[in-house]
Amino acid sequence: MTSGQIKYVHTNLVAKDWRKLADFYINVFGCKPLYPERDLSGAWIDKVTGIENVRIRGMHLALPGYEEGGPTLEIFEYEPDSLRDLPNKINHQGFGHIAFHADSVEDVLNRLIEHGGKPLGEVVTWKYEGIGTLTVVYAADPEGNFIEIQNWS
Repeated sequence: MTSGQIKYVHTNLVAKDWRKLADFYINVFGCKPLYPERDLSGAWIDKVTGIENVRIRGMHLALPGYEEGGPTLEIFEYEPDSLRDLPNKINHQGFGHIAFHADSVEDVLNRLIEHGGKPLGEVVTWKYEGIGTLTVVYAADPEGNFIEIQNWS
């Protein structure tokens, strides 16, 4: 028996302020909003999330470098802010960082800082024998989610 085709569709970030966080990814990385905005509530989403009377608002952003229909960044804000309080601590493990390739790591890092993000370390260039040269920095968006900005040459 086969399970059929599997296709990666999105990465979700849980935001304190989904509009501000979406604007950050639009302005810094060139993500494009995919409408309609989401405003989810009702018994069906309560059952999906296991959170009674939940309301989820947000949107999907098209990631740079992909054709239409490619994977997206899903930025959602939960009311009540219950995800952090679930017994299984659903968002305490798992997501490490999102990574973007950039022609100029320094330019994107500067834009990230201008829009409220912050570097977590220094820009480093490292030659990997047999692979190439990596220029990389780790940073955080305004809500503290980790981002890797990289360039392989």
